[in-house]
Amino acid sequence: MPVEQALAQLLALAESAPIAERETVPLAEAEGRVLADELIATLDLPPWPNSAMDGYALCAADFTGEPLVVSQRIFAGQAPDPLQPGTCARIFTGAPVPAGADCVEMQENVQVQDDQRVVFQQALKIGMNIRPQGQETRVGELVLAAGTRLGPIELGLAATLGRGELSVVRKPRVAVISTGDELVEPGLPLGPGQIYNSNRRLLCSWLQRLGCEVLDAGILPDDLEKTRAALASLNTVDLILSTGGVSVGEADFLGLALREDGELSLWKLAIKPGKPLTFGHFRGVPVLGLPGNPASTLVTFGLLARPYLLRRLGVSEVTPLQFSVEAGFDWRKAGNRREYLRGRMEQGRAVLYPIQSSGVLRSAAWAEGLVEVLEGRTLTAGERVNFIPLSELLG
Repeated sequence: MPVEQALAQLLALAESAPIAERETVPLAEAEGRVLADELIATLDLPPWPNSAMDGYALCAADFTGEPLVVSQRIFAGQAPDPLQPGTCARIFTGAPVPAGADCVEMQENVQVQDDQRVVFQQALKIGMNIRPQGQETRVGELVLAAGTRLGPIELGLAATLGRGELSVVRKPRVAVISTGDELVEPGLPLGPGQIYNSNRRLLCSWLQRLGCEVLDAGILPDDLEKTRAALASLNTVDLILSTGGVSVGEADFLGLALREDGELSLWKLAIKPGKPLTFGHFRGVPVLGLPGNPASTLVTFGLLARPYLLRRLGVSEVTPLQFSVEAGFDWRKAGNRREYLRGRMEQGRAVLYPIQSSGVLRSAAWAEGLVEVLEGRTLTAGERVNFIPLSELLG
Protein backbone atom coordinates (compact mmCIF):
# COMPACT_ATOMS: atom_id res chain seq x y z
CA MET A 1 0.00 0.00 0.00
CA PRO A 2 1.40 3.47 -0.86
CA VAL A 3 2.38 5.68 2.06
CA GLU A 4 -0.28 8.34 1.35
CA GLN A 5 -3.03 5.73 1.17
CA ALA A 6 -1.91 4.10 4.41
CA LEU A 7 -1.75 7.46 6.19
CA ALA A 8 -5.20 8.46 4.92
CA GLN A 9 -6.60 5.16 6.14
CA LEU A 10 -4.97 5.52 9.56
CA LEU A 11 -6.27 9.07 9.95
CA ALA A 12 -9.79 7.96 9.02
CA LEU A 13 -9.57 5.22 11.64
CA ALA A 14 -8.34 7.78 14.17
CA GLU A 15 -11.22 10.13 13.42
CA SER A 16 -13.68 7.29 13.96
CA ALA A 17 -12.31 6.73 17.48
CA PRO A 18 -11.56 10.18 18.94
CA ILE A 19 -10.50 10.55 22.54
CA ALA A 20 -13.44 12.60 23.73
CA GLU A 21 -12.79 12.82 27.47
CA ARG A 22 -11.38 16.09 28.73
CA GLU A 23 -9.97 17.51 31.92
CA THR A 24 -9.12 20.92 33.30
CA VAL A 25 -5.48 21.49 34.20
CA PRO A 26 -3.53 24.47 35.55
CA LEU A 27 -1.74 26.49 32.91
CA ALA A 28 1.60 25.38 34.34
CA GLU A 29 0.70 21.73 33.61
CA ALA A 30 -0.72 22.20 30.09
CA GLU A 31 2.57 21.97 28.16
CA GLY A 32 2.24 19.49 25.29
CA ARG A 33 -1.47 18.91 25.85
CA VAL A 34 -4.21 19.41 23.26
CA LEU A 35 -6.80 22.14 23.76
CA ALA A 36 -10.30 20.69 24.11
CA ASP A 37 -12.30 23.92 23.81
CA GLU A 38 -11.81 27.05 21.78
CA LEU A 39 -9.90 29.79 23.53
CA ILE A 40 -11.99 32.94 23.19
CA ALA A 41 -10.73 36.37 24.17
CA THR A 42 -12.49 37.69 27.26
CA LEU A 43 -10.73 41.05 27.13
CA ASP A 44 -9.16 43.33 24.57
CA LEU A 45 -5.39 43.03 24.14
CA PRO A 46 -4.03 45.50 24.89
CA PRO A 47 -6.91 46.57 27.15
CA TRP A 48 -6.10 50.26 26.58
CA PRO A 49 -3.87 52.25 24.22
CA ASN A 50 -0.30 52.05 25.46
CA SER A 51 3.08 53.41 24.54
CA ALA A 52 5.40 51.37 22.35
CA MET A 53 8.38 53.51 23.38
CA ASP A 54 10.00 55.36 26.22
CA GLY A 55 9.26 58.95 25.28
CA TYR A 56 6.67 61.70 25.51
CA ALA A 57 2.92 61.58 24.93
CA LEU A 58 1.14 64.62 23.56
CA CYS A 59 -1.55 65.90 21.26
CA ALA A 60 0.20 66.46 17.93
CA ALA A 61 -1.73 69.67 17.32
CA ASP A 62 -0.45 71.19 20.58
CA PHE A 63 3.15 71.42 19.40
CA THR A 64 3.66 74.51 17.27
CA GLY A 65 7.40 74.80 17.77
CA GLU A 66 7.36 76.16 21.29
CA PRO A 67 8.62 73.96 24.15
CA LEU A 68 5.98 72.01 26.08
CA VAL A 69 5.80 71.56 29.83
CA VAL A 70 5.89 67.97 31.17
CA SER A 71 2.68 67.77 33.22
CA GLN A 72 2.98 64.16 34.49
CA ARG A 73 5.11 61.02 34.42
CA ILE A 74 3.45 57.72 33.52
CA PHE A 75 4.98 54.35 34.28
CA ALA A 76 3.67 50.95 33.22
CA GLY A 77 1.09 49.80 35.76
CA GLN A 78 -0.15 53.31 36.52
CA ALA A 79 -3.47 54.92 35.62
CA PRO A 80 -2.69 58.34 34.11
CA ASP A 81 -4.64 61.55 34.52
CA PRO A 82 -6.09 63.15 31.38
CA LEU A 83 -3.43 65.16 29.58
CA GLN A 84 -3.55 68.86 30.35
CA PRO A 85 -3.99 70.82 27.09
CA GLY A 86 -0.78 72.34 25.76
CA THR A 87 1.45 69.99 27.77
CA CYS A 88 3.13 66.62 27.25
CA ALA A 89 3.59 63.60 29.51
CA ARG A 90 6.77 61.65 30.16
CA ILE A 91 5.76 58.06 29.38
CA PHE A 92 7.45 54.68 29.48
CA THR A 93 7.02 51.55 27.37
CA GLY A 94 3.78 49.72 28.09
CA ALA A 95 2.24 52.55 30.08
CA PRO A 96 -1.35 53.66 29.27
CA VAL A 97 -1.57 56.66 26.98
CA PRO A 98 -3.46 59.46 28.76
CA ALA A 99 -6.76 60.73 27.40
CA GLY A 100 -6.12 63.76 25.22
CA ALA A 101 -2.83 62.45 23.79
CA ASP A 102 -2.78 61.09 20.25
CA CYS A 103 0.90 60.31 19.66
CA VAL A 104 4.12 59.35 21.43
CA GLU A 105 7.53 60.60 20.35
CA MET A 106 10.53 58.50 21.33
CA GLN A 107 12.92 60.12 23.77
CA GLU A 108 15.80 60.02 21.27
CA ASN A 109 13.98 62.55 19.05
CA VAL A 110 13.33 65.25 21.65
CA GLN A 111 15.42 67.94 23.29
CA VAL A 112 14.93 68.49 27.00
CA GLN A 113 15.79 72.06 27.94
CA ASP A 114 17.40 73.19 31.16
CA ASP A 115 13.98 74.19 32.51
CA GLN A 116 12.77 70.60 31.72
CA ARG A 117 10.45 71.76 28.96
CA VAL A 118 10.54 69.60 25.83
CA VAL A 119 11.15 70.52 22.20
CA PHE A 120 10.10 68.01 19.52
CA GLN A 121 12.59 67.92 16.68
CA GLN A 122 10.76 65.89 14.04
CA ALA A 123 7.33 65.93 12.45
CA LEU A 124 4.63 64.34 14.61
CA LYS A 125 1.99 61.98 13.28
CA ILE A 126 -1.26 61.04 14.98
CA GLY A 127 -1.07 57.49 16.31
CA MET A 128 2.72 57.20 16.12
CA ASN A 129 4.27 54.79 18.66
CA ILE A 130 0.88 53.98 20.21
CA ARG A 131 -0.39 50.42 20.41
CA PRO A 132 -4.16 50.80 20.03
CA GLN A 133 -6.64 49.04 22.28
CA GLY A 134 -7.49 45.60 20.84
CA GLN A 135 -4.53 45.59 18.46
CA GLU A 136 -3.90 41.89 19.25
CA THR A 137 -7.35 40.60 20.16
CA ARG A 138 -10.88 41.84 20.72
CA VAL A 139 -13.39 40.49 23.21
CA GLY A 140 -15.16 37.47 21.69
CA GLU A 141 -12.48 36.77 19.09
CA LEU A 142 -11.27 33.21 18.51
CA VAL A 143 -7.66 33.07 19.70
CA LEU A 144 -6.85 29.33 19.61
CA ALA A 145 -8.94 26.62 18.00
CA ALA A 146 -9.85 23.38 19.74
CA GLY A 147 -7.30 20.76 18.76
CA THR A 148 -4.34 23.12 19.14
CA ARG A 149 -1.25 21.57 20.69
CA LEU A 150 -0.14 23.76 23.55
CA GLY A 151 3.48 24.85 23.55
CA PRO A 152 5.28 27.80 25.15
CA ILE A 153 3.80 30.35 22.74
CA GLU A 154 0.21 29.12 23.11
CA LEU A 155 0.52 29.01 26.89
CA GLY A 156 1.95 32.51 26.90
CA LEU A 157 -1.01 33.69 24.82
CA ALA A 158 -3.46 32.05 27.23
CA ALA A 159 -1.67 33.77 30.09
CA THR A 160 -2.05 37.19 28.44
CA LEU A 161 -5.80 36.56 28.49
CA GLY A 162 -5.65 35.81 32.20
CA ARG A 163 -6.42 32.12 31.91
CA GLY A 164 -5.12 30.21 34.91
CA GLU A 165 -6.33 26.82 33.65
CA LEU A 166 -7.37 25.22 30.39
CA SER A 167 -9.64 22.42 29.24
CA VAL A 168 -7.53 19.77 27.49
CA VAL A 169 -8.11 16.36 25.96
CA ARG A 170 -7.35 13.43 28.20
CA LYS A 171 -3.93 11.89 27.66
CA PRO A 172 -4.00 8.84 25.38
CA ARG A 173 -3.19 5.62 27.21
CA VAL A 174 -0.68 3.69 25.10
CA ALA A 175 0.71 0.27 25.95
CA VAL A 176 4.16 -0.45 24.51
CA ILE A 177 5.07 -4.06 23.78
CA SER A 178 8.34 -5.42 22.47
CA THR A 179 8.41 -8.90 20.97
CA GLY A 180 11.18 -11.43 20.54
CA ASP A 181 13.22 -13.92 22.55
CA GLU A 182 16.35 -12.12 21.38
CA LEU A 183 15.59 -8.94 23.35
CA VAL A 184 17.18 -8.09 26.69
CA GLU A 185 16.59 -4.92 28.70
CA PRO A 186 19.58 -2.57 29.08
CA GLY A 187 21.57 -3.20 32.22
CA LEU A 188 21.19 -6.97 32.09
CA PRO A 189 23.80 -9.36 30.69
CA LEU A 190 23.40 -10.55 27.11
CA GLY A 191 23.04 -14.21 26.32
CA PRO A 192 24.04 -15.91 23.08
CA GLY A 193 22.25 -14.37 20.11
CA GLN A 194 20.62 -11.63 22.18
CA ILE A 195 20.51 -7.85 21.71
CA TYR A 196 19.46 -4.94 23.90
CA ASN A 197 15.94 -3.57 23.51
CA SER A 198 16.36 -0.05 22.13
CA ASN A 199 12.86 0.34 20.67
CA ARG A 200 11.15 0.32 24.05
CA ARG A 201 13.12 3.32 25.29
CA LEU A 202 12.79 5.11 21.93
CA LEU A 203 9.01 4.76 21.86
CA CYS A 204 8.30 5.39 25.55
CA SER A 205 10.29 8.61 25.45
CA TRP A 206 8.68 9.71 22.19
CA LEU A 207 5.16 8.96 23.44
CA GLN A 208 5.77 10.98 26.60
CA ARG A 209 6.85 13.91 24.44
CA LEU A 210 3.54 13.61 22.63
CA GLY A 211 1.68 13.85 25.91
CA CYS A 212 0.71 10.18 26.21
CA GLU A 213 0.29 8.11 29.34
CA VAL A 214 2.58 5.17 28.70
CA LEU A 215 2.09 1.64 29.99
CA ASP A 216 5.25 -0.41 29.59
CA ALA A 217 3.97 -3.93 28.84
CA GLY A 218 7.45 -5.41 28.65
CA ILE A 219 8.89 -7.99 26.27
CA LEU A 220 6.71 -10.74 24.84
CA PRO A 221 8.34 -14.10 24.18
CA ASP A 222 7.93 -15.77 20.81
CA ASP A 223 4.83 -17.68 21.88
CA LEU A 224 1.37 -17.39 20.31
CA GLU A 225 -0.69 -18.12 23.44
CA LYS A 226 1.31 -15.71 25.59
CA THR A 227 0.93 -13.09 22.86
CA ARG A 228 -2.84 -13.58 22.83
CA ALA A 229 -3.00 -13.38 26.63
CA ALA A 230 -0.92 -10.20 26.73
CA LEU A 231 -3.07 -8.48 24.13
CA ALA A 232 -6.25 -9.53 25.96
CA SER A 233 -4.94 -8.07 29.24
CA LEU A 234 -4.48 -4.62 27.70
CA ASN A 235 -8.19 -3.94 27.28
CA THR A 236 -8.27 -0.51 28.96
CA VAL A 237 -5.75 1.33 26.78
CA ASP A 238 -6.42 3.51 23.75
CA LEU A 239 -3.68 1.90 21.67
CA ILE A 240 -1.38 -1.10 21.84
CA LEU A 241 1.91 -0.19 20.17
CA SER A 242 4.23 -3.08 19.42
CA THR A 243 7.59 -3.51 17.77
CA GLY A 244 8.54 -6.69 15.97
CA GLY A 245 6.54 -9.81 15.31
CA VAL A 246 4.35 -8.31 12.60
CA SER A 247 5.83 -9.90 9.50
CA VAL A 248 5.00 -13.39 8.24
CA GLY A 249 7.94 -15.34 9.67
CA GLU A 250 7.46 -18.43 11.78
CA ALA A 251 8.15 -16.44 14.98
CA ASP A 252 6.03 -13.38 14.10
CA PHE A 253 3.21 -14.17 16.52
CA LEU A 254 1.70 -10.72 17.00
CA GLY A 255 0.68 -10.49 13.37
CA LEU A 256 -0.65 -14.05 13.58
CA ALA A 257 -2.72 -13.24 16.68
CA LEU A 258 -4.31 -10.29 14.91
CA ARG A 259 -5.09 -12.37 11.84
CA GLU A 260 -6.62 -15.24 13.81
CA ASP A 261 -8.29 -13.51 16.77
CA GLY A 262 -8.64 -9.88 15.80
CA GLU A 263 -9.30 -7.61 12.84
CA LEU A 264 -6.55 -6.68 10.43
CA SER A 265 -7.12 -3.36 8.63
CA LEU A 266 -3.74 -2.55 7.18
CA TRP A 267 -0.58 -4.50 6.48
CA LYS A 268 2.51 -4.22 4.32
CA LEU A 269 3.44 -0.75 3.06
CA ALA A 270 5.42 0.43 0.06
CA ILE A 271 7.93 2.12 2.36
CA LYS A 272 11.58 1.54 3.15
CA PRO A 273 12.46 1.03 5.91
CA GLY A 274 9.22 -0.18 7.50
CA LYS A 275 7.44 -2.46 5.04
CA PRO A 276 5.76 -4.86 7.53
CA LEU A 277 3.73 -2.23 9.43
CA THR A 278 0.41 -3.60 10.71
CA PHE A 279 -2.76 -2.00 12.03
CA GLY A 280 -5.78 -3.80 13.39
CA HIS A 281 -7.91 -4.38 16.46
CA PHE A 282 -7.76 -7.04 19.16
CA ARG A 283 -11.11 -7.33 20.94
CA GLY A 284 -11.90 -3.72 20.08
CA VAL A 285 -8.54 -2.23 21.11
CA PRO A 286 -6.50 -0.67 18.27
CA VAL A 287 -3.14 -2.35 17.72
CA LEU A 288 -0.37 -0.71 15.72
CA GLY A 289 2.50 -3.05 14.99
CA LEU A 290 5.76 -1.44 13.96
CA PRO A 291 8.71 -3.30 12.44
CA GLY A 292 11.37 -4.37 14.89
CA ASN A 293 14.46 -2.88 13.26
CA PRO A 294 15.25 0.41 15.08
CA ALA A 295 15.43 2.69 12.02
CA SER A 296 12.20 1.14 10.72
CA THR A 297 10.56 1.79 14.08
CA LEU A 298 11.68 5.42 13.98
CA VAL A 299 10.48 6.08 10.43
CA THR A 300 7.10 4.38 10.74
CA PHE A 301 6.31 5.88 14.13
CA GLY A 302 7.24 9.38 12.97
CA LEU A 303 5.39 9.26 9.67
CA LEU A 304 2.38 7.10 10.55
CA ALA A 305 1.89 6.39 14.27
CA ARG A 306 2.48 9.96 15.40
CA PRO A 307 -0.13 11.45 13.03
CA TYR A 308 -2.60 8.73 14.04
CA LEU A 309 -2.24 9.57 17.75
CA LEU A 310 -2.45 13.32 17.20
CA ARG A 311 -5.59 12.96 15.07
CA ARG A 312 -7.25 10.90 17.81
CA LEU A 313 -6.60 13.87 20.09
CA GLY A 314 -8.37 16.17 17.65
CA VAL A 315 -5.30 17.82 16.12
CA SER A 316 -6.14 18.82 12.55
CA GLU A 317 -2.67 19.51 11.15
CA VAL A 318 -0.61 16.37 11.70
CA THR A 319 1.63 16.43 8.63
CA PRO A 320 5.21 17.48 9.43
CA LEU A 321 6.71 20.42 7.61
CA GLN A 322 9.10 19.42 4.86
CA PHE A 323 11.39 21.38 2.61
CA SER A 324 12.69 21.01 -0.91
CA VAL A 325 16.49 20.93 -0.84
CA GLU A 326 19.31 19.99 -3.15
CA ALA A 327 20.55 16.42 -2.95
CA GLY A 328 24.22 16.19 -2.09
CA PHE A 329 24.38 12.58 -3.28
CA ASP A 330 23.67 10.34 -6.25
CA TRP A 331 20.95 7.69 -6.07
CA ARG A 332 21.45 5.27 -8.93
CA LYS A 333 18.98 2.48 -8.22
CA ALA A 334 15.26 3.22 -8.50
CA GLY A 335 13.21 1.30 -5.95
CA ASN A 336 9.60 0.19 -5.92
CA ARG A 337 9.06 1.56 -2.41
CA ARG A 338 9.31 5.11 -1.08
CA GLU A 339 12.55 5.46 0.83
CA TYR A 340 13.26 7.62 3.84
CA LEU A 341 17.00 8.03 4.23
CA ARG A 342 18.69 9.39 7.30
CA GLY A 343 20.54 12.54 6.35
CA ARG A 344 21.52 16.05 7.34
CA MET A 345 22.26 19.39 5.72
CA GLU A 346 25.82 20.31 4.86
CA GLN A 347 26.66 23.44 2.84
CA GLY A 348 23.03 23.77 1.76
CA ARG A 349 22.67 20.18 0.50
CA ALA A 350 21.24 17.00 1.99
CA VAL A 351 23.88 14.35 2.58
CA LEU A 352 23.31 10.78 3.74
CA TYR A 353 24.67 8.64 6.53
CA PRO A 354 26.87 6.06 4.82
CA ILE A 355 24.98 3.05 6.24
CA GLN A 356 21.23 3.10 5.59
CA SER A 357 20.47 -0.34 7.05
CA SER A 358 17.16 -0.47 8.94
CA GLY A 359 19.02 -1.92 11.94
CA VAL A 360 21.35 1.07 12.40
CA LEU A 361 19.83 3.56 14.85
CA ARG A 362 23.10 5.49 14.93
CA SER A 363 22.19 6.80 11.48
CA ALA A 364 19.29 8.72 13.06
CA ALA A 365 21.43 10.07 15.91
CA TRP A 366 23.82 11.47 13.29
CA ALA A 367 21.03 12.77 11.06
CA GLU A 368 19.00 15.97 11.20
CA GLY A 369 16.10 14.65 9.16
CA LEU A 370 14.67 12.18 6.69
CA VAL A 371 15.41 12.52 2.98
CA GLU A 372 12.48 11.30 0.88
CA VAL A 373 13.22 9.44 -2.35
CA LEU A 374 10.08 8.69 -4.34
CA GLU A 375 9.25 5.34 -5.85
CA GLY A 376 10.89 4.63 -9.20
CA ARG A 377 13.24 7.59 -9.00
CA THR A 378 16.98 7.96 -9.45
CA LEU A 379 18.85 11.08 -8.41
CA THR A 380 21.92 13.02 -9.40
CA ALA A 381 23.55 15.43 -6.96
CA GLY A 382 21.93 18.85 -7.34
CA GLU A 383 18.42 17.59 -8.01
CA ARG A 384 15.66 18.47 -5.54
CA VAL A 385 14.43 16.16 -2.78
CA ASN A 386 12.10 16.57 0.19
CA PHE A 387 13.73 16.91 3.60
CA ILE A 388 11.71 16.29 6.81
CA PRO A 389 13.51 17.63 9.90
CA LEU A 390 13.55 15.20 12.81
CA SER A 391 12.56 18.12 15.03
CA GLU A 392 9.21 18.11 13.20
CA LEU A 393 8.65 14.46 14.05
CA LEU A 394 9.97 14.27 17.58
CA GLY A 395 7.83 17.06 19.02
